[in-house]
Amino acid sequence: MKIEQNDKQLLFSETVIPDMFFAEHLPQIPGDYLKIYLYLVFLSKFKKDAKINDLSKKLSLPVKAINDGIKYLEDNNLILKKTTGFIVVDLQEATLNNLYKPNLTQSKETIEQVSKNQSRAKAIEHINNMYFQGIMGPTWYNDIDLWFRKYNFDDQVMIALFDYCYKRSALHKNYVQAVAEAWGANKIQTWSDLDAYDLKQEKLKKLKSLIAKKLGKHNGLTQYEEAYIENWYLDFGYDINIIEIALKRTTYKQNPTFEYINNIIKDWHERSLKTPEQIESFLEQRKKQSKDLKEMKSQVSKANYEQRQYNNLDFLYANNNMNNDDK
Repeated sequence: MKIEQNDKQLLFSETVIPDMFFAEHLPQIPGDYLKIYLYLVFLSKFKKDAKINDLSKKLSLPVKAINDGIKYLEDNNLILKKTTGFIVVDLQEATLNNLYKPNLTQSKETIEQVSKNQSRAKAIEHINNMYFQGIMGPTWYNDIDLWFRKYNFDDQVMIALFDYCYKRSALHKNYVQAVAEAWGANKIQTWSDLDAYDLKQEKLKKLKSLIAKKLGKHNGLTQYEEAYIENWYLDFGYDINIIEIALKRTTYKQNPTFEYINNIIKDWHERSLKTPEQIESFLEQRKKQSKDLKEMKSQVSKANYEQRQYNNLDFLYANNNMNNDDK
């Protein structure tokens, strides 16, 4: 990228980073990519080309890391690709254009309704002061407004969303968006919805831990094994009282897999068995049927044996008669 030469000597020159970068991008940019960005901003003051190999050597980073970093910066609108290379984006100008660009899909009535919603405004102010020390980046306001409209969160849920991410040291947009999407998918709109969801997640966490302990998986469960348990609990509505019945049926099986356990539980669900009593009754009935079938096979086998014996005796008797006749 080529830019004009700075008149100041290097000793007295400065590289300015706008506050927009610290508010909007710093929390989520990976360390190596931050290193690349800062150096590109520095180079943007000088009329020189920034080549990939030169950047790799200068920053002591592999060429792949440089390429990945350039792509990340471009995807996040920190640099802009041109025919002759890249230029560093003016974050202040870009944010200003984004904030004040007319939204043709939003009606005047909707804009007025949002502006009059004092409760929502207080919630946003609380988020700004509590989690951003009063310096929340301007684009966060657009995102929060979008999440309000897209997921129909009430004020308490929106505050809880930021509190959840803040406590996990993940207060950047990609993570907040992912959590918001997950809550929206689980039909969370009110505080009572969120409370019920949290309770269910806590029970699920304890269930996973209990199952891992019963199966002797001291190193924890894999992602796929946890997915099985989530299916049993969330989709089938089965708790430990039912799941443990299935676990006990693996006692005499060598190295039982989660797929084996899942086949047992899935069969119960497909038969609309919903309580431990129904399942125990079904298992007892199937055990009786198996016993009856075994007895029936035994009787048939015995009858066949007796019939063969009778046939053999009859054959011997017939032979004896023939021998007597010959005499």
